[in-house]
Amino acid sequence: MTDVSDRGAETLDPSEYQMLAAFRYTLRRFLSFSETAAAEVGLAAQQYQALLAIKGRNRHDSVTINELAQLLLIKHNSAVGLVDRLEAEGLVKRSVDPADRRKVNLRLTARGARVFERLASAHREELRRIGPELAEFLDYFSKDEK
Repeated sequence: MTDVSDRGAETLDPSEYQMLAAFRYTLRRFLSFSETAAAEVGLAAQQYQALLAIKGRNRHDSVTINELAQLLLIKHNSAVGLVDRLEAEGLVKRSVDPADRRKVNLRLTARGARVFERLASAHREELRRIGPELAEFLDYFSKDEK
């Protein structure tokens, strides 16, 4: 992550403040949607994020607990607790990595995959809905001159 103190204090145009505020509001609306959608299937938002991180990996649809912690920007012990809860719900399964027995791989169970697919589909539809708005923000902020 970029340290804010590393950047110069450049005064922005008032329209840029408005765009930043509108962008942040749009992101918060999406995150609120995500929290609500997860709650509707009995999950916390972070649990959905964990399922997405596991399923979204290219390497055999699995991650280690360390990788999960890095992907979610949480501490290892927090990732362990999160995995404990997901495993108790029957959504993920742990297995020892055959190449390195010190590592534990996480995979979605059949139940976890079903719950995840429902949520992922809903998120895709929401992103399609707000996509044009997000594209406007990204286009605006990717230009050199405002």
